[in-house]
Amino acid sequence: MPSRGQSNAGPSRRDFLRYVAVGAGAVGAGAIVSGCAGGAVRKAPIPSGPPQYGGRLRVGIVGGSSKDTLDAHATVTHPDQARIFQLYDTLLRFDSDYQIQPALAESVESDPQALTWTIRLREGVEFHNGKTLAAEDVIHTLRRIADPADPKNGAVGLSSLDLNAMQALDQRTVRLTLSRPDVTLPDQFAEYANGIVPVGYDPNRPVGCGPFAYDSFEPGQQSLFTKNRNYWRDGEPYVDEVVIIDFPDDTARINALLGGQVDAIDQVPLGLLRVLDADPNLRLLESQTGSWVPFTMRVDRPPFDDVRVRQAFRLVVDREQMIKQVLGGHGTIGNDIYSPADPLYNSALPQRGRDVAKARQLLREAGRENLTVELVTSPVAAGVVEAAQVFAQQAADAGITVNIRRVDSGEFFGDMYLSWDFAQDYWFTRNFLAQAGSGSLPDSPYNETHWNHPEFNDLVYQARATTDPARRRELVARAQQIEWESGGYIIWGFPNQLDAHSVRVVGLEPDKSGAPLSSYGFRHAWLAK
Repeated sequence: MPSRGQSNAGPSRRDFLRYVAVGAGAVGAGAIVSGCAGGAVRKAPIPSGPPQYGGRLRVGIVGGSSKDTLDAHATVTHPDQARIFQLYDTLLRFDSDYQIQPALAESVESDPQALTWTIRLREGVEFHNGKTLAAEDVIHTLRRIADPADPKNGAVGLSSLDLNAMQALDQRTVRLTLSRPDVTLPDQFAEYANGIVPVGYDPNRPVGCGPFAYDSFEPGQQSLFTKNRNYWRDGEPYVDEVVIIDFPDDTARINALLGGQVDAIDQVPLGLLRVLDADPNLRLLESQTGSWVPFTMRVDRPPFDDVRVRQAFRLVVDREQMIKQVLGGHGTIGNDIYSPADPLYNSALPQRGRDVAKARQLLREAGRENLTVELVTSPVAAGVVEAAQVFAQQAADAGITVNIRRVDSGEFFGDMYLSWDFAQDYWFTRNFLAQAGSGSLPDSPYNETHWNHPEFNDLVYQARATTDPARRRELVARAQQIEWESGGYIIWGFPNQLDAHSVRVVGLEPDKSGAPLSSYGFRHAWLAK
């Protein structure tokens, strides 16, 4: 690890923990009372004027462990995601309204059958090592992600690519020939985990085209990134350095922000919103999103291999209470299907409500009365642990005993990840077909419910290959209906994203993607002097 990383990476993990031990009383009933007793807080004014250059932005991110990675294509946790947004850029991108925009590619176009795609790269883009972005790098990246021998997160989304038929027509033009039509390629090219890397890429010494370059990395602790002075976006980034610090503990993260040890944090615990809002020098950043924190039932193992049990568990949920008690009203009610921001979302499905009597009947028919289950939870995102506690209370009304097993994020995303019988997780905003590819097909990298429904699978594959929008809508609607009727997810709500930062941090804005802190958009953040 470079000595520069040791001297410039900000306070050590030990320093943060020492601060929390000394100042833990800052977060508690006294802080809440004093914050509210004085009436309306006079907030410090938001800095105005043009962006200012320089400085170090220090960010506290929820989660992290010794398994943290810098790999552009193998992220799992929030700190992983925060890092790759700094290091890498994608061919296309989602803007703050979740609309696809050009990025490293100035255009991506297909033939009428969606079988042949042409990518035209932006001119003059450089990697951190000075190499000019070229067609060969795009081909290398796509082969790395979709490699059948070592598939990465985005492999299923790129499974239509004929890896042997990719061509570099010139230094800036790539021609892709698909094995089957696929209208979802633009979504895949905009996915944050499909960043472009150069030929010869080494994730241990990562090089990308992103706004910041790698300096140092301590898994489970912190990482340092320095300004890419040859970044392709004019004028960006504004700060000289970004320090990303892992905080598995909510209290430590909140206290670090209150004490000025970090400038911004993601995933504000809802119970502490008033504490932060009472500080005149802090600002809350709230975004309505399509992100979701589901309960996951393994459909291939008892008791959830019986659809009647899955339906009963969905019926015991009081969704309105979940939104109020878990999210403090900062979210919208879910209906056990994902992708509410997708224009193809099936809003015609009846809203599932609470029906304890029906749940008891279904359990009785399944021979599962007085059922006892273990629910594995972890503070992997705001509201997850709280949702587990509320669900356990609600399920008791139907004779279900839920024993909550809380583990840290390292264990949750460890060897047992995707093997828990009944657990939880979090997902950012995605359109339906992209999300199904990530988590609801038999070959999906994160099929946490082990869902494998032949008709559903066929509908998704057909929809991806259908260029007629009306027909694609019909296929997606039927697929969503199947998952609504018998799937393994309990999707009770869509939480708003709640982050916080010092008033000195300017440039962050609401973002529908669900990724915290403007999709970890530190390239357009600046520090007021």
